[in-house]
Amino acid sequence: MAGVTQTTARRSTPDALLTRVRDRSPGMGAALLGGALAAVLGLAALTVLVTLLWISSPYPDSGPGGALHVAASVWLLAHGGELLRTDTLTGVPAPIGVPPLLLLALPVWLLRRAARDAADGEAGDEAPLVPGRTAWSGVVLGYLAVAAPTALYAAGGALRPAWPSTAVSVPLVAVAAAGAGVWTAYGRPSGPWERGLGAVLPRGVRHLILGPDGRPGAAARAAAAGTAVLTGGGALLLAVSLVRHGGETRGAFVRLTEGWSGWLTVLLLCLTLLPNAAVWAAAYALGPGFLLGTDATVTPLAAAPTPLLPPFPLLAAVPDAGAGTVVNWAAAVVPVTAGAVVGWCVGRVTTTGGHPDAAAWTAGRTAGAAVLAAGLCAGLLSVLAALAGGPMGVAQLSRFGPVWWQVGAATLAWLGLVATATSLAVRAWRRRTPAAPARPLPGPPRPAPATGRRLRLPVPPRWFPRRRPTGDDPPATPGDTLYDFLPSDRAPSAGLGGSYDDFVPSGGRSREPSQDGPAASRPSRPDDEDRDALDVPTPPPFVSSAGSAGSAGGSRSDDVYDDVYDDVYGDVYGDVYGDVYGDVFSDDSPPSGRGLSADGPASA
Repeated sequence: MAGVTQTTARRSTPDALLTRVRDRSPGMGAALLGGALAAVLGLAALTVLVTLLWISSPYPDSGPGGALHVAASVWLLAHGGELLRTDTLTGVPAPIGVPPLLLLALPVWLLRRAARDAADGEAGDEAPLVPGRTAWSGVVLGYLAVAAPTALYAAGGALRPAWPSTAVSVPLVAVAAAGAGVWTAYGRPSGPWERGLGAVLPRGVRHLILGPDGRPGAAARAAAAGTAVLTGGGALLLAVSLVRHGGETRGAFVRLTEGWSGWLTVLLLCLTLLPNAAVWAAAYALGPGFLLGTDATVTPLAAAPTPLLPPFPLLAAVPDAGAGTVVNWAAAVVPVTAGAVVGWCVGRVTTTGGHPDAAAWTAGRTAGAAVLAAGLCAGLLSVLAALAGGPMGVAQLSRFGPVWWQVGAATLAWLGLVATATSLAVRAWRRRTPAAPARPLPGPPRPAPATGRRLRLPVPPRWFPRRRPTGDDPPATPGDTLYDFLPSDRAPSAGLGGSYDDFVPSGGRSREPSQDGPAASRPSRPDDEDRDALDVPTPPPFVSSAGSAGSAGGSRSDDVYDDVYDDVYGDVYGDVYGDVYGDVFSDDSPPSGRGLSADGPASA
């Protein structure tokens, strides 16, 4: 029984193995499918284009199979791989290693999109992302799974792939583009870049390339701007040269092919090579120029005689052989402009607002950032020059296009000098002392705004004590009241009743006197502590000569209190001295039946 196998011990089926792999690596299946779909879409687009051109050609050299082989070879060439042309006169295969840079954008975009979608997953926004390594490796493996049989199929055509360059360029493009897609799906984190740069660069230099907030640093932004100016200036030089050699350009179309289908094919080929020509023109402006063979160098200073070249429209823009003229030397405006742009981008971040106290960088740090930006720009131009050139045959045509290391050295020299000087000039300009503002000219005084209020008298710093009435003072006429604007003592006079709170309620409005005392009595003067607590001025006392509420003067006293307290305490005890004293001193003579006297009441 020991050798009997249990019925439950079964071997795993392929479906079970696939399910187990899918469960262990979520998203791997979708990533593999996405990478394969990206390769198929790019290959299908080029196949349709080549097939349409083959159908429209009046003299096709081969059948549909030849067109499909050419489409597969062109797809491999778009990744940067070299091709070998076997149908030559000598029988020696001739390499074709100038990849159209515009075609390179197609596989890069498809790979980036596939990797981003694979990392996002098929769930909603709230679902977690697929692990980055899983999405990246799945897309790359799926893409290479289609590229390998395509290369094997293209090997049977007239344009065969060169295996060393194809084995390097296609996986390299897939790895880089897929990594960019996964990085985008994760929100462009700066952690991987910081770890990579931190291993080779110090912190101060690293922050110039990648800022602390994860965005590109000042030197990286300046390098990108300088690269854009150089390539844009090269495209402008190319357009000017094509216009100057317009006759030769049109003649190249007629001599190279016949019929509208042939002209359309040449035109499409020229469009895909326009980025290459712009890089060539930028190298020409920088000084090293480009090669049209092993012994033919074209620079602004001189152009060597070129070998016999095919009548291609873009080659018609090559300057004529001979020494350079002022027109050729004018191409130096492009690197000077690029250096100025790099220097301005660096200098503008050294200070904020142009105030000298707000300087953030020293002169040495500014110059170092400008040199670093020039170095980054030189590296980018070197990569573009390496991609834009390559062999176009054997013997003299084995070197075609700019030399990458010469372009890099010239870029570093031009931009290093111009950018450093420009950045220091911009820094000094932004740190300049701002001019003092001009003083306004003296003019007539402005009139006081009309507020509709009376002119207030100044408040005296201290009150003089009022003389107390004595028995020797003549009695006042019943019904007359004495208006006394000087404060009284704390002790109330005889016959006065009521309290201060009866006349000054907490709400700020006046009310009737207390019923405990006569109606014509005045409030007692509050203490200093009470005035501080209320934060209001002490109301002026009013002394009534009427001793009882039933006297003839009772009504006049009530009128006085009503008028005064309505005016004074109606607006939160405001404008006491303005309203009361303004009325008193505004009259030339006291009203009849009432007077002011320092010694006692005035007679009517």
